[in-house]
Amino acid sequence: MLQTAARRAGLYGAVAAGGFRRYATYGTATAAGVFTNTVFGFILAYTYIALWDERPGLGGYDQSQALTFMWASQALLSAGALIGGGFQEEFQERVRTGDIAVDLYRPADLQMWWLAADLGRAAFQLLGRGVVPLVVGALAFDLALPADPVRWLLFLVSVVLGLVVGFALRYLLGLAAFWLMDGAGINMMATVVSIFFSGMLLPLTVFPGGFGEFVRLLPWAAMLQVPLDVLLGEGAGAGSAAGALGFQAAWALALLGLGRVLQSAATHKVVVQGG
Repeated sequence: MLQTAARRAGLYGAVAAGGFRRYATYGTATAAGVFTNTVFGFILAYTYIALWDERPGLGGYDQSQALTFMWASQALLSAGALIGGGFQEEFQERVRTGDIAVDLYRPADLQMWWLAADLGRAAFQLLGRGVVPLVVGALAFDLALPADPVRWLLFLVSVVLGLVVGFALRYLLGLAAFWLMDGAGINMMATVVSIFFSGMLLPLTVFPGGFGEFVRLLPWAAMLQVPLDVLLGEGAGAGSAAGALGFQAAWALALLGLGRVLQSAATHKVVVQGG
């Protein structure tokens, strides 16, 4: 059993490494993405400065924390595929063409295979497109980046959990192609929802009252808002960090579980259709 588990871990590790190498080949696109993220970072930074000058303490952040939130979100933008760029379009195309049958014949779990590949992609995007904008932002502005290495470690764990939640949501979009056949419409709607409810547009803490409490309980909050609050130490303390990671882990397990259910129904549909 241990040997089997080790072989599977080795397999998915190789798939993740392949996903990393695949995106590492696009050097020009990566450089363009770094430039774009950095330029938009400056545009958004001055927008945030103007907003927080008018409303100090908005959302519970001071101006330095708000700028940190914004630059860190730019660093996570591509890794989390918050505005596209994930695996779901390729997955949907494989469903449309019937190539998904090849994936189903692999001696590997379909969901775990795509999760490993997407984590490899995300790792490259985080290093290749995320680090430079954050460093530039830290040099140009007074950011509230933590000095405590434990906080950075918790942030990294939170980022990984956020990536898993993001994958799980996009995996559901991919599986929807078994019934919709064309995923363009649902992908567009999912992008709009992700932009608004993840905290990418503005921190979710700026939304007032019951609506603000509601959006902070949704899975999209686990993708960006929660990791950035862990980085900023909002609700500081080990218990608060544990609660944030637990929130993310709960959504990850729930959405992955839902994906397993839909995957089972989808593969049954393939068999019924003679695919």
